[in-house]
Amino acid sequence: MQQMQQMKKTDVLKCLNSINDEIQDLSLKIWSSPEISGKEKESANLLRKILKDNGFEIKEIHGMEHAFIAEYGSGSPVIAVLGEYDALPGLSQKVDTKFNPVEENGPGHGCGHNLLGGAALGAVLAIKKYLEQCEMSGTIRFYGCPEEETLAGKVKMIKKGAFHGCDLALSWHPMSVNTALENAFLANNSIKFRFHGISSHAAQSPEAGRSALDAVELMNVGANYLREHIIDKARIHYTITNAGGAPNIIPKEAESWYYVRAPHRKDVEEITERLFKVAKGAAMMTETTVDCEIISGCYEMLPNKVLFDLTYKNMVEIGAPSYTENELAFAKGLQETIDPNIVEGEIKKYLSPDSNEKTYIHQGVLEKEKADTVVIAGSSDSGDVSWIMPMNLFLTACFPLGVAIHSWQATASTGSSIGMKGMIYAAQILSGMMYDLLNEPSIIAIAKEEFNTRTEKRKYISPLK
Repeated sequence: MQQMQQMKKTDVLKCLNSINDEIQDLSLKIWSSPEISGKEKESANLLRKILKDNGFEIKEIHGMEHAFIAEYGSGSPVIAVLGEYDALPGLSQKVDTKFNPVEENGPGHGCGHNLLGGAALGAVLAIKKYLEQCEMSGTIRFYGCPEEETLAGKVKMIKKGAFHGCDLALSWHPMSVNTALENAFLANNSIKFRFHGISSHAAQSPEAGRSALDAVELMNVGANYLREHIIDKARIHYTITNAGGAPNIIPKEAESWYYVRAPHRKDVEEITERLFKVAKGAAMMTETTVDCEIISGCYEMLPNKVLFDLTYKNMVEIGAPSYTENELAFAKGLQETIDPNIVEGEIKKYLSPDSNEKTYIHQGVLEKEKADTVVIAGSSDSGDVSWIMPMNLFLTACFPLGVAIHSWQATASTGSSIGMKGMIYAAQILSGMMYDLLNEPSIIAIAKEEFNTRTEKRKYISPLK
C-alpha cells in the first residue's frame, strides 16, 4: 500500500518507456507480415504470446480463431482496451516516399492497425506493472479484435458476449492529427445482392434468356437516383463483384456489393429498406430473382463527454511527440506526392485558416473546441462497443498532414518512425487514462451515468441476425 502511494502517473509512463522497444518490434513484425481481415493468424498469435509471457490469462472466443481476451488483475473496475491488427488488400508499400510496393497488389497496413494493436499492448503491460506493484484492485483486458476492416469482428464478439462484465472501453486510431473525439464513424450496412436469371445464346436466342447482369445494372441506376432522395450525410457505394462471363452468353448469375452509411443506425436501416425495394424492382423489370445478404453492419460511435474530457486532459498533460530532421524530411517527401490543395486544406482546417506555415506533421493537440472539425466519415465496429458501455476514441498523428488512410502513403508512414512515435504517444495516453480511472472511480460512475442517459430510449440491437 505504501508503494501504491509512491507510484505516480509519471512512474507508469516510465514503465511504458522501458518497454518501447518491445512494442515497436511487435508493431513492425505485424507491419512486415500484413494479414487481411479474417486471416490474422500470426498477428493474433504474436500478441497472445507476449501477453501470456507477461502473466495475462488468455481467453479464447469460441468460433473466432483470431479473436481473444487477455486479462490481468481482479475486482473492479474492469477496463477493456481494444486492439486491432488486420491489414488492407492492395496497399503493400515499403517505407519510401515514392510508390514502391513490397509485393505487387499485396496487402499493407494502410490503416495503421499494426500501431493500433501495439499501443493497446504497451498500455496494458504498463498498467499491469502498476496494478502488480501497488496491489491495487482492478482488472484490465486486452481485446484482440480481428476483422475490423470488414466491420464485423467486434459485432460478432459482442454477440458472443465477449465484453460481458466490462465497465468501459478505451480505443484510439492512427491519423494525421492529434485530437480527442466526441463524435466519430458513420453507421454502416454491407450487403450483397445476387441476381439469378436464365442463360442463353446472346445472339441466337436472346428471347430465351433473362440477364442477371441487366438486373445489377438497373439496380445501380435505381440506387443512383435514390441517392438524390436521402439525407445529405448518407453515403451509398457499390461494386459489381460478378458480371457474368463471355459476352455471347446471357449471364445467369450476377452480384453487386453495396455499403450504406449514415450518421445514425436508424438512417442506415431506413435507407437499406429502400435499397431492397430498388433491388426487387430491378429483378421485376428483368424477370430475374434476387437474394439479399447483409454481410455486416455497425453503429456510429455513441459520444461520452466524460471520457472525451479525460482523453483530452491526458493528451495535453503528456504532450505530443517531436520529430527529427530526417523524419520531417520523410514527411515532406510523402506530402509532395499528394495534391497540394488537399495538404493546404488540412493544414488550414486543423491549425489556422490564416496559416501559411509549411507544416508536415501535426505536433500539438487540437483544441477541444476544434475536435468537431475532424470528420471521421468511415465506419468501424468500435462504434458498436460504444453502445454497450462507455467508450472513448482519440487520434494521434501517425501520418503527415494531407495523407489519407487507406493509401500507400499511409502504409509507408505506419512502418516508419513517425508511425512509431504516434503509437507510443497513444500508448502513453491510454496508460494515463487508465491510471486516472483506477485512482478516481467516480469518473467511471459519471461516465456510466451519461451512457445510461444516452441509451435510455435507444438500446443496442445487433445488426447481425
